Order: sequence, then structure tokens, then C-alpha cells
Amino acid sequence: MTKSLTNLAVPDASFDWEQFESGVAYSEQERKKIEAMYGETLSTLAEKQVMQGKVVSITKKEVVISLGYKSEAVVAATDFRYNPELAIGDLVEVYVESQEDMHGQLVVSHKKARVQQAWVKVNQALETGEIVTGYVKSRTKGGLIVDVFGIEAFLPGSQIDVKPIRDYENYVSKNIELKVVKVNHEFRNIVVSHKALIEAEMEQQKQQIIAGLEKGQVLEGVVKNMTHYGVFVDLGGVDGLIHITDLAWGRVNKPEDLLQVDQKLNVVILDFDNERKRISLGLKQLTPHPWDVLDVNLKAGDVIKGKVAQIYDYGAFVEIIPGVEGLLHVAEMSWSQHLRSAQEFVKVGDEIEAKVLTFDRAERKLALGTKQLTTDPWEGIEAKYPVGSRHQSVVKAFTHFGVYVELENGIDGIVHTSDLSWNKIKHPSDVCKVGDNLEVIVLELDKNSRRFHVGHKQIQANPWEGVAHIYTEGSTHKGKIVDIREKYAIVALTENIEGTCSLRFLNKADGKVAQKGEELDFVVIEVNKDEHRIALSHSRTYNQKEAEEEKKRQAQTKAKEDQKNAGTFGEIDALSDLKAKFS
Repeated sequence: MTKSLTNLAVPDASFDWEQFESGVAYSEQERKKIEAMYGETLSTLAEKQVMQGKVVSITKKEVVISLGYKSEAVVAATDFRYNPELAIGDLVEVYVESQEDMHGQLVVSHKKARVQQAWVKVNQALETGEIVTGYVKSRTKGGLIVDVFGIEAFLPGSQIDVKPIRDYENYVSKNIELKVVKVNHEFRNIVVSHKALIEAEMEQQKQQIIAGLEKGQVLEGVVKNMTHYGVFVDLGGVDGLIHITDLAWGRVNKPEDLLQVDQKLNVVILDFDNERKRISLGLKQLTPHPWDVLDVNLKAGDVIKGKVAQIYDYGAFVEIIPGVEGLLHVAEMSWSQHLRSAQEFVKVGDEIEAKVLTFDRAERKLALGTKQLTTDPWEGIEAKYPVGSRHQSVVKAFTHFGVYVELENGIDGIVHTSDLSWNKIKHPSDVCKVGDNLEVIVLELDKNSRRFHVGHKQIQANPWEGVAHIYTEGSTHKGKIVDIREKYAIVALTENIEGTCSLRFLNKADGKVAQKGEELDFVVIEVNKDEHRIALSHSRTYNQKEAEEEKKRQAQTKAKEDQKNAGTFGEIDALSDLKAKFS
């Protein structure tokens, strides 16, 4: 049976089948209204900006962050390695790279957000000097790489600590407080320092310590360093210096002889400078001064023992007890009148006996002598060294007027140059040298002045006595040229008699000039016994004309002298007549 079609449903002409098939059950107007309502519940995101979100989930690989958007952001957990204390609910910053990727996911970066914000914070830290915390990522050449606000900074090895660091690995993977000391925007370099914080803290401690210092205050310290001039002591954040002269009352050659590094000791404050942060310390001042505890019975004339501590040309300092020294002057070391150096008598470290010559406890002065422990050799010297007696001596030194000789310890004599040889000499070294044995004869002795004048030439008879009878003018004698000087030559006629020959009279018959060492005939042209002078000529032995000219020259000289004398006598006669006329 055929059914009626009039009973079938008729579709609504306004029904949107495309919308229905797409699964949207709302009209365009309704949809826009609902979207507007939903959008009001979501945050507005702008790409390429930094936003703040809340951590909603943490796993080993990911950290989920809610930004109040339709989808949550996912960040790798490694981006938060610098912050091991990260917890759910913490607020963090992220950089929005894209509102959604191909899967509809929000794309953000915590690392980029940190870097962008980091440069702002780094510049602020540099300007304000605030302390920042960094994470040490690794070791590098010359220092450490540190994560500061998400960017890498360089921590030089010299800026890690005030003390040298041997093992940098101890700092890796640890947080460390730092101060930004340099930022280079062009090369994107940041230099930080941990040492600066330590120094600032030490400076603050130093100011506090110095503010509480008082002269005379005794503090405990630790030996930090030693130098040739003193010892540096750590007083608990501030260093003081014990000068080497304040280590002990006695002489100290080097601080290492008394102290060791890291040794604890008590010191006294001698002085301090607030502005220059310098503190002078003393160690010896904690014990009584040795002069205050010196034997009360010590007096001049006592014989004491001591050790030679220091030597100078003028004398030696002898340590009686540590901190008490006496001066042993070189003049008190020997009875000798010839001044010598103290080094000839003693050396450092010698243990000696000495006599106290003067003693002033108030002035803390002590004079010593060693020669006083022996008999004065000048006592009874007249009997031992009478004038005219002969003795052996040793040449000790040359002077411009002669030589010093020593006859025995403490007995010195002087030999004048004129008493060394019967011949004329330029210098004592022409006759002797230092260290030679020299026989002498006593010429003069003054016990009160302790002067001893001796001679050497007087050992032999004066060879010039009767010389005028042997070496007459015009006589010829053999002689040997022993020296040639600027204008004349020295000719030895005998062992003790020498003559001089002008260089112009040294020409030989063959025209050559005689040389040192030659033995030739010489003619005596002048003799002066008082001045010990004999003038000679070799050329006159073969040149008679020269002899005649010389005689003529001598005659003319004599005539001039006679004429001069006659004039003088005439003047005297005239004056006598004039005097008689007016008398």
C-alpha cells in the first residue's frame, strides 16, 4: 500500500548544514560572543617579549610553566640547572618566541629571557657594586667560567681569592658570590671577582681592628711572612710588621733564626697609622731591657768575656749578654801606634776576653780593651832599645815620608826616606817592600810621646865621606847605567855610590845613545859631598872639545858669581860709610 507523503518531516530552510557537519553547534553570532567571553579569561601574549609565568610541573626533563594562556609552555629542565632549588609555584621569566607552533604549542625560552634580562642586571651590578651569585660551569685557561644571570662571565684565577689557588676544580659546579668588575659590550665580555668581596670584608675588619688599637696593647698574632727586614704578623684580619731590630734585644742576622711561619706569638703595639693602615709591632719589648738586668756589680777594670758581633774598620762590637754590647776600639786592641784595621785582630764569632775601660749604665755605653790584658811593651823600653842599638824589624807600611816598621808587637818605628839609603831615592819602594825584614839602628826614642825613630842606612858607614878625594873633577871611572829617567841616567859607581849623567852626555863615540845595563867609562864633571851628588859624562871620555867648552862654561859661571859678590860687598861698604857720616 502506498503511504501518504504528507506525513513526512519537512527541513527548516534556515538550518546551516555546513556548520552542522563541521561540528559547530553555534551560530556565527553565538560563536563570536562565546569567543569573546573565553578570551577575557586568557592572558594577552605578544611575541618577542619577556613575560613572567608560574611553574606548574617539574620533571627530570621538563619544566611546565603557565602563562595564563590557552596552552602551557614547556621548557627543558637543563635551563634551570643554575637553580637547583626551583619548586612548583615559583615565578620565572620566559621569552615568547611564538604563540604556537605547528602543533599548536606555545614556544618560549627561559634561557633567552635570562640572557636579555642578564645584561640589564649585569650593568646595574657594575654601576651599583651589588653582590651577585654565579654558578661555576667549568674551568678554563687562567680561571673559571661562571653563569651570571644566564650569561657566561670570566673569573680570573687571580680574582678567586686573596691567596693563590692551586686547584680550580674545587669551585666547579658550585655557586659563588661575585662582584662585576668589567663589562665589554662590544665583545660581550664580563669579568667578575670573588677576591674583591674578600678584600672589602678584610678592609672592613681592618678598620674595625685599627679603630680599637692602642699603643702598648698586647695582642696575639700568627707569623704570616718573613723578609730580610722584618716579620709580618696576622692580627686577625690586619697585618703588622715587627722590624728586625724589634725582634730581640741582641743582634738578629735573619728572622728565621728566631721565628717560623704560622707560629703563634704575643706582640706589643708600638705605633699605628690609621690613614696608611700600617701597624708597627714589637716582640723584644715584652721582656726587660738587658741593661736593666745587667750585673749590678759590673764596673770599670773588670775582665769579662764576650762574643764579637760586628766588625768595622774603627773597631768591633762585643756582645756581653744578648742585648748588651761594648765597643772594642782598634786603638785598644794593640799597643802598636801604627793604626790598623780591626779585621787584623778579631773576626765575627770570636770568643774573647776584654777589660772594661769605661762603663755608663745610664747612657748604656761600654768601652772595652784587650791590649790592657798584656804588659805595655813601652815599659822599660829605654833599656831594651837604647839609642845606637841594632835590631831586626818588619816593614809594615809606606808613607809619603818613609816607612813604618815593627820591631815587636806594640813597638813601631819610623824610618824616614832620607834614612833608608845613602843615595837619593824617589820612593821607599826603591829600597824595600812591605813584609821585608829590615835591619835598623835606633836613632831617637821618646817614651812619653811613644815615638821611635830608627834608620837603615846608618847600619853602614857613610860612603860619601872622602868621596871628593876619590872622585875628583876630571877623573875617569867605570860605572853601570842602572836606570834612565826623563832628563838623566843613574850610574852605579860602587855598591853604595851613584852618580847622574845628563842624557846629552850619554852619546857614545859611534853616535848611539847608551842604554840601561851598559857598563862604560865616565868622567867626573862635578862633585858635591854634602848633597851626595856626582855629575858624570860619558861623551867627554872621547870628546876633548866638549871638555874645553865645559871648562869655559864653568869659568863664566864662576866669574858671574864673583862679580855679584863684589857688588854686594861694595853696597855694604857704601852703607857703612854713610852710617859713619851721620853718626
